Amino acid sequence: MELSSPNARIFCPAGGAPLEALRATRQLGVVAHADDLEIAAIKGILDAYDAPTPSFTGVVVCDGAGAARQGGSPAAVNEVRREREREQERAAELGRYAAVVFLAHPSASVRSGEPAVGVDLTQVLAETSADVVYTHSPLDAHDTHVAVVMELLEVLRRLPLERRPARVVGCEVWRDLDWLPEPHRVALDVGAQRELQGELLRAFSSQVGGKRYDLAALGRRQAHATFRHADRPDETAGVVFGVDLAPLLVPEAPSVEQFVLDLIETFKLDAGARVRRLAQARQR
Repeated sequence: MELSSPNARIFCPAGGAPLEALRATRQLGVVAHADDLEIAAIKGILDAYDAPTPSFTGVVVCDGAGAARQGGSPAAVNEVRREREREQERAAELGRYAAVVFLAHPSASVRSGEPAVGVDLTQVLAETSADVVYTHSPLDAHDTHVAVVMELLEVLRRLPLERRPARVVGCEVWRDLDWLPEPHRVALDVGAQRELQGELLRAFSSQVGGKRYDLAALGRRQAHATFRHADRPDETAGVVFGVDLAPLLVPEAPSVEQFVLDLIETFKLDAGARVRRLAQARQR
């Protein structure tokens, strides 16, 4: 497999052949940055953790150089990139991943839809046999995150039907999805392995040093588990919300923009109907 970026590479924690690791993949995460996997794709990581053969693979699309301080020298920017890769490698070892694919594209190239990004994603997906793909939500508040899911959807649409994953879920990172009405959100049980989840997030010391993503992500999962239902005890210690992206893969699929607007309209109608019903009850 020849990836387009000179910095692209595939890391296999167990030291095996990259193509063998990709072909053993059953749970796949496709995200923008190092440390996004451990937030958006934690369900896949946990589901594969105890598998006899490592079966979770993560794809990190961007090179992470944008995290460098403004005005940094090329050497400093490159060191930031390498540091984030080393942290991602450490998380892959902790989480028993089959592989991490570093595509190493600049964020600007991803946002502008450079063809090389789609070509590389197509190559990776052609070598995997993932049943489930976890990626960003198209409702995310981060431009690069949304650009990644848009590119991924285009690649998936081009795959033959028999090569497509059975399920594609867009998960929350830079915007919660608890506001989606119950029928329109996917609730992923991530109550297991709480200590491991914390270790995975803390592997990214360059990130959690200034922003406590570890505490925030774990707290959000616990909060979703508690506030998901008002009328029953907590069923798990953690929930991640996602949105089913399968409707975007059918032949007559709406555009990503229309899909997002339809979800927002659904929320608007749900919230309006509740207030209207209660207002009418008060007038009797």
